[in-house]
Amino acid sequence: MDKAAGSTSSPAASAQISHAGAGAGGAGEWEAPDLPRRAVLLTLGGVMLAMFLASLDQTIVATALPRIVADLGGFSRFTWITTAYIVASTSVVPLAGSIADVYGRKWLYVAGITVFLIGSVLSALSQSMDQLIAARAVQGLGGGTMMALSFVTIGDLFPPSERGKYQGIIAGMFGISSVLGPTIGGLVTDNLSWHWIFYINLPLGIPVLLLFIRLFPEARPAKRRRIDWIGAALMVLSVVPALLAVSVGGTGNNWTEWRVITGFTISATALPVFVWWGLHVPDPILPFVIFKNRVVAVSMAAIFLTGFAMFGAITFIPLLFQGVLGDSATKSGSFLTPMMLGIVAGAAISGQVLSRTGGHYRIQGVVGLAIMSAGVGLLSAISADTSRSLALSGAITMGVGLGTTFPLFTIAVQNAVEYRFLGVATSSTQFFRSIGGSVGLAIFGAFLASRFSSYVESSTSAEVRDALDPATLEELSSSPNALVAPDSLQRVNAAFADLGERGGQLSADFLETMRVSLANAIGDIFTIALGLILMALVLTLFLKEIPLKRRGNTESKPQEPGAPAGK
Repeated sequence: MDKAAGSTSSPAASAQISHAGAGAGGAGEWEAPDLPRRAVLLTLGGVMLAMFLASLDQTIVATALPRIVADLGGFSRFTWITTAYIVASTSVVPLAGSIADVYGRKWLYVAGITVFLIGSVLSALSQSMDQLIAARAVQGLGGGTMMALSFVTIGDLFPPSERGKYQGIIAGMFGISSVLGPTIGGLVTDNLSWHWIFYINLPLGIPVLLLFIRLFPEARPAKRRRIDWIGAALMVLSVVPALLAVSVGGTGNNWTEWRVITGFTISATALPVFVWWGLHVPDPILPFVIFKNRVVAVSMAAIFLTGFAMFGAITFIPLLFQGVLGDSATKSGSFLTPMMLGIVAGAAISGQVLSRTGGHYRIQGVVGLAIMSAGVGLLSAISADTSRSLALSGAITMGVGLGTTFPLFTIAVQNAVEYRFLGVATSSTQFFRSIGGSVGLAIFGAFLASRFSSYVESSTSAEVRDALDPATLEELSSSPNALVAPDSLQRVNAAFADLGERGGQLSADFLETMRVSLANAIGDIFTIALGLILMALVLTLFLKEIPLKRRGNTESKPQEPGAPAGK
């Protein structure tokens, strides 16, 4: 697999990237990796298990987030538990792709799984929000490596014309974990504790680690190239400080804090240096030449916008079911299952259709984003009186549309670039999705906290205000923890306990105010997400369709000089 990645023997592979995908193939033909069928199947199986592990962790954590925050405190940092993971995984994705192209996939995959498991243990042992956020960052370094290499490996093993089918298989593994994850997460959280949702990765991850060490093929590229370590450092300095600044500024809604200013300053200084460096070194970690291709440029923009909307929206669905609709963590997990099945069905069907119809990814992208818009539109209309069936319908519809878009943009990018750019182009799709998700979580988290407090402040009755001192009222209205955690609920009831029977009624009135405020704030988030998805839909209309390439050297007949690349 890696041998092929480093090969530049054919004229097609050594040609420069075509501008806007000239020719039938849009770039050099695909070169089949020199692996026996058994090695291909074992590699595919290992990738499937690694994807299962990474996706299971995410779906389990999503269900437990409200309880984690209620236990450790810090509702204003609700999204940091996920943001830390995404920022770390975002930082490592381009570097993982570059290292894999030089040294091979196997031992980097093993290292990624090991770091992921270490991060899982540290997360489970966390006793404070700061510890958990740091541990999730460690976990993200491993998870980002696993995810980046999974998509690159699929690109190594199969040509663009076949990748849709195998991404459907990967979606099936994601689907199994997505179905099991929310339910397991809810059951574990309700009956044990949230700490065990991280411990569960050990019995699942250790066998995967041993499988990779024993069976994963240890192939290396025939042609070595240097790793752009300086470019990698400049990329991290261009991205991570800005992401952290957005998270810090959004958390306290204080954009003039020194940490925020420092973060933006570092990124603003590093970014032009990173661009200059990438344009003047022979093997940059992110070759900007690929963005001259319109397919790549449009796809990356659409991926960024859908990542922004996707991570932000999905993170708050469990909070909707638990905080607004009053469900337990277990029950909210069971409500998430149909949405995850929708994602799986959309991805599997989309991948099959893409492979069987020759690659009409623009049409499928428009259809998928339109479906996703309809689902998010339903969720944007939620209120405190919203029924579970309406919320569930919106979540499922959003899931089907989201799943439909999953294979499209990655395959479009892989198909549009030469094979020698496959690793970096594929990892870049994950990079832009993660950047969008990080920004979305930070902004949506800050927006949720701000809108919730604003709604509570404007809706609290005069009688409740008279019953509580201003400091207590401000503390209780700063987060909706009382809607999802028994301990926080007791604190609200205790604040009105001195008023006797009337205090019980006032406590119930205040809790209802909090529930209505939370519903309105979450609805506002989905409204913003809807606008972003519609922007992605418009961009997709400009996506140039290039017929999916088939096998090159191994199956295609020699072409006449000057003839366009074959499919």
